[in-house]
Amino acid sequence: TMPNIFSYQSAEVDWCEGNFERSTVIAEYYNTVTAFRRCDGTTLFSLLLLTPLNFLVLEGAAAWQVKHGTMLSLLLAGIFSVYFHMTLSYVGQLLDELSILWTLAAAYSFWYPRVHFPRCIKSRKHFFWLTGVTTVISTLMSFIKPAFNAYVLNCIAFHLLYLIWRELKKCNDKRVHWTAAAMVVCWVLAISSWISDRWLCGLWQAINFPYFHSFWHILIAISLLYCCPLVIYFDVKYEMPSFKPKLGYWPSDSWPVVVPYIALEESHKQC
Repeated sequence: TMPNIFSYQSAEVDWCEGNFERSTVIAEYYNTVTAFRRCDGTTLFSLLLLTPLNFLVLEGAAAWQVKHGTMLSLLLAGIFSVYFHMTLSYVGQLLDELSILWTLAAAYSFWYPRVHFPRCIKSRKHFFWLTGVTTVISTLMSFIKPAFNAYVLNCIAFHLLYLIWRELKKCNDKRVHWTAAAMVVCWVLAISSWISDRWLCGLWQAINFPYFHSFWHILIAISLLYCCPLVIYFDVKYEMPSFKPKLGYWPSDSWPVVVPYIALEESHKQC
C-alpha cells in the first residue's frame, strides 16, 4: 500500500545522516538545524541587500511585489527545507524542491538580462510566460519522479555560472571577478558535499561522519551571498544606465570574511 504522503520517512530520498539519533521528533537533526540557519541567513540577506536596491530599480507596485516576493520565496524555501529534513516525508520533499524551483523561476523572470533573451523572445512579458510555462511543466514532472528534481535544480546552476562567465568577459572590475571567484569556490565545495553525501554515504557512515549534506546547506547559502550581488550588479548595468554599480564589502575590505553589497555612483561608465 502507498504510504501516507505526510508520514515520517515516506520520501523517496533519505540523506546519509542517521535518522532519529538525537531526537525522537527530528529525523535528521543536523540537516534540520543547518537548513534552519540557511533560512535565517538568506531571508536576512534578502531584507538587507535585495530589497533596498531593487526598490530603486523598480518603481511603485512592481517594487513592492519584487521585494516582498523575494523575501517570501526565500523564507518559504528555508521553512520547507526544515520541514523536509525534520520529517523526511513525501510532501516535505516536494515542498522543499518545488519551493527552490519556483524561487529560481521568479529570480530568472525579474533579473535575467534582456541581452541574453532567446531570439524568439521580444519582451520581458514574453520571457515571464516562457519561464512560467517551463516551471509548471517541471513541477508536474516532479510528481512523477521527485528524486530527479534535485539533479535538475543543480543543472540550473551551470546555466547561471555560464551567464556570469559571459558577463565577466566584458568586465574589468577586479572586485566583480573576486566576488565571482568566491561564489564559484563555495558552489564547488557545496555541490561536492551534496554529491559526496549521495554517492559516498557508505564511506562516511563507516568513519562515523555522515554530515556532508549539512555542509551543503551552509556552503550554498554562502555562495548565494556572493551570487546575488553579482546578479544585481549586472541588472543595474543594463536597467539603470545612468548609474555605475560598484561592489563594496561589509564590514571592511580587510576582513577575511565579508558581505558584498552594491553601491550606486553617478555618471555610468562601461565596465
